[in-house]
Amino acid sequence: MATTEEIERRVEQADAARSAKRAAAAKRVGELALLRAEVAEKLGDVERELGDVLAESSDVISVDELAKFTDVPATDLTQWLNGRKTTRPKRKRSTAGTATAKRDASQASSTSNPAPTTQQSASPELAGPRNGAADTSTRIPTPVT
Repeated sequence: MATTEEIERRVEQADAARSAKRAAAAKRVGELALLRAEVAEKLGDVERELGDVLAESSDVISVDELAKFTDVPATDLTQWLNGRKTTRPKRKRSTAGTATAKRDASQASSTSNPAPTTQQSASPELAGPRNGAADTSTRIPTPVT
């Protein structure tokens, strides 16, 4: 029978081999993920450039002609053309309407995100607001005179 010291040494040996494999796997995954991120960024740059070239040349050659000449599917060309970020000219701001525009924007953003609805309990006596939220389904509006 093995001594407690021998058992401990064997476990440490087994753990060391497993730890080395785990570290190697994590290192490789990290390297590949970094490489993927770099390639994805470069691909995004190429696709943006393709979209820009397609937009710039649209007055002299159509997407269908380009597809025929290059053997690149027209759907791909159209996707690159439509996927490019268009830059809009900056608007000139007047100082008179700035406060009103900000107020309107803040009101629009506060009304465009409705509050989440709460679930009703199956038994009416247990129904009530959850997490301190008001239960709007039981409110009855009173007419204003």
